[in-house]
Amino acid sequence: MTTTRAWKLSFEGKNQGSAWLLGNDVSTDDIISGKYLEIREVDALSKHVLEGIVLDFPFKIKAGDVIVAGDNFGCGSSREQAPALLKHLGVGSIFAKSFARIFFRNGINIGLPLITIPGDVVSAFKTGEKVVYTIDPPVLENATSGKRFQALAFPAFFLNILRHGGAIPLLKADLAKKK
Repeated sequence: MTTTRAWKLSFEGKNQGSAWLLGNDVSTDDIISGKYLEIREVDALSKHVLEGIVLDFPFKIKAGDVIVAGDNFGCGSSREQAPALLKHLGVGSIFAKSFARIFFRNGINIGLPLITIPGDVVSAFKTGEKVVYTIDPPVLENATSGKRFQALAFPAFFLNILRHGGAIPLLKADLAKKK
């Protein structure tokens, strides 16, 4: 039985959570090691997310929390399980200086907002600090220090995918309109 903590983001208002600070070059293998990919049950697989970087991450993260990272988040293989498991655990969004291209599209396609913030956002946060964030327009605020970061806006096409919860729900909605 799947017990997802994924939740519906607000696109009209503010979202809240805690920050999980990660560095540069967090790979898909860091997110979920290839040695676990024989596990097919998502709850069992999700227990290993980020296990080499953040102790007990799957057990501590709360729905709506965000990851704040540096350059090249999601690099490595095009492992689709990586963004899917982060969403399954309840990650509300990932704010990073840059993303690996395939990871970025995989995340958007499943409805996980991956938001690019130019500059050094990592030094403005500590793990556990409260954050307030919006998706449209994309803004991240450290609720403790009051520092605000304006992120790069999504193209309308990507925003439409995110508003529908992913590419498949968008396709289903479009097909339902045509009936």
